[in-house]
Parts: sequence; C-alpha cells; structure tokens
Amino acid sequence: MDVHGYAWAATIAIMVAILGFDIFVIGRRPHEPSMREAGIAIGVFVALAVVFGLGVWGVAGPRYAGEFFAGWLTEYSLSIDNLFIFLIIMAKLKVPRELQQFALLVGIVLALVFRGIFIAVGAAAIDRFSWVFFIFGAFLLYTAVRLVLDYRSHDDEEEAPDNPLLRLVRRRLPSTEDFEGPHLTVRRDGRRLITPMFIVIVALGSTDLLFALDSIPAIYGLTQEPYLVFTANVFALMGLRQLYFLLGGLLRKLVYLSLGLSVILAFIGVKLVFHALHEYHLDERLGIPFSLEIPIWLSLLVIIGTLLITAVASLVKSRWDEDHAEPTSSAA
Repeated sequence: MDVHGYAWAATIAIMVAILGFDIFVIGRRPHEPSMREAGIAIGVFVALAVVFGLGVWGVAGPRYAGEFFAGWLTEYSLSIDNLFIFLIIMAKLKVPRELQQFALLVGIVLALVFRGIFIAVGAAAIDRFSWVFFIFGAFLLYTAVRLVLDYRSHDDEEEAPDNPLLRLVRRRLPSTEDFEGPHLTVRRDGRRLITPMFIVIVALGSTDLLFALDSIPAIYGLTQEPYLVFTANVFALMGLRQLYFLLGGLLRKLVYLSLGLSVILAFIGVKLVFHALHEYHLDERLGIPFSLEIPIWLSLLVIIGTLLITAVASLVKSRWDEDHAEPTSSAA
C-alpha cells in the first residue's frame, strides 16, 4: 500500500483537528457528559471510522479495507478493556465525577503518544527483521494466557493498578489531601505540592504504556501497513471518553471480555507465527502442503464472531446473576 507523504500529512492534520476539537472545545470545561452528548459523539466517531474504511476500500481495495476494519475492531476492543482499568483507577483514587473527564482526556492523549512511539518502533523493526514476528506472536500468546489466568483468579474486589513508578511518586513527592480541580500541582506555604490528580495521571499513563505493549503487536499481526496501524489506533481511541460515561456500569457486565480478548490475541499470535514461518519458507521445508498465511477475511470473521459471542454471553451471565442473586435481608 503506497501512501504518499501528503496523504500522511493530511490524515494527521485532520485527526489532530478532530481530537483537538474534542479536547479543547467539547471538553473545555470539566463536566460529566450527558447520555445524549456521549451517544452523539460516539456515533459520529464510529461513523467516521466506517467512512474512512470504505474510503480505503475505494482507493486501495477490499484487502486493505479488511485489514483496517480488523485492526480497528481489535484495538477498539482492547481500548474498552483499558477503560475498565480506568474505571477501577477512578473509583479507587476517588476522582470526583466532574473531574473524571479531564483525567480521561489526558489518559487518551498519553495513549496516543505511547502508541505512536510503538508504531514507529514496530514498523522499523518489521522492515529490517522478519524474525520479529516470532517475538510478536510469542508475546501475544503469553498475553492471551495471562488474560485467562487473570480471569480465573478474579475476585469481586478489584485492585487499582500499582507499579514502581506510582510507589516512587507517592513516596518522594509531597501531595495535597484533596483534589484542586484539574490542577496537577499547587503551591502551599512556599512549597510546590502535587495533587491527587497528578497521581491519577501517573496511574493512567503507566496503564496506557502497558496496554500499548499489547495492542501494537496485535494490530501488526493483522496488517503491516504503518498507515493503517496508525489510523486504526487513532479511530479506536476516539470517543473513548464519552464511551466511559455512556457505558458506566455496563463495563462491569462484560464479564467475559478478557476471555474474548484472549481468544483474539491468541488467534493473532498464531497468525503472526504462521506468517513468520512463511516468510522464512519454513512451511515448505516442513513439507506443509498448504499456505500458512491466514487471509484477512478469516481474521475479520474470527474477531467479529468472538466479540459478538463474548458480548452476548457476558450480558446473559450478568442477567442470570442478577436474577439469582440472594435478596438482602431487611432490618427488623
């Protein structure tokens, strides 16, 4: 897929303008978006992604359009899983509802930055070393197993993510007790103090970094076109802030989301390993009588089917749990 420099520049300019409008115009004041505001925004962003994919179809053909849609759906699913972690962080750090929009905006911008860096690094590595597909495939298979194990050890009391960076910030930097609006630092008695919002941003940023490590190998397993990788990631991050408020408690009802993602990541991991074997002609040396390359239409079918089954099964399970929950005893 030959993408000229002017197409890159125009795409980046348009996407920066859209994200800038969302951040600096729609999100100019800290508030909790209404259901109508969130629904309209999500509808617009999804429509833009679909129109873009159809445009890719018209310009470059169905193969690349299929790669974009498969990558977009996969990244969107991973982003929703990321939202669930954001939900836990907001709850555990007691972020006021009216300030959560600001924190989400910063988190999404950080996600874009980290993914942009990993996209560039991944493209350079793939261009020079075909064996990197073995590493990407193995990493995705490891991530899939980790998701299954995390699900099996899941308990009702979710813990906010913790890491050395967060512990270092809490230990070394003095903080105020209460939030000071969206401010990250304030001056008190001649001292510069961080606010709880600073800690929230560090937690969101470190979470974004970990999710970028999963998402970039996943999409490179569906397309090796940096342009499609970039656009699929940006479209997947558009509207996440509104989706956070629109779904709300529904995020917690997607109980099988991690299992569905584990199936998708395992499938893409196997696809990457097969691709690497084909690149080095190892399939011929092993005497395999058919091509190991998995077509994009099959990838798209597996992703859509897995997501549909996951969503339906999750909602059925949540409804069953609600219907069979033991009633709380009232005080005498």
